[in-house]
Amino acid sequence: MAGMSDIRLQTVVTCPECGHKTAETMPQDACQFFYDCKACGAILKPRPGDCCVFCSYGTVKCPPVQASDGERGSARCA
Repeated sequence: MAGMSDIRLQTVVTCPECGHKTAETMPQDACQFFYDCKACGAILKPRPGDCCVFCSYGTVKCPPVQASDGERGSARCA
């Protein structure tokens, strides 16, 4: 498992609708299921098999997935 100091909280979310990129800080202890694109207003939801929008559209996987060494199936999101 990754140590807490190895967890990255910064990610860049890319909207699949318009391509807009936004830097975001992820919560350490929860997954985010919905995300509103700041440019086009699209409401993003996780792709099938992903636990949250950061795992689907971010440059960095969410902290629970990072803590489980990147194995999505073993991550427990709140």
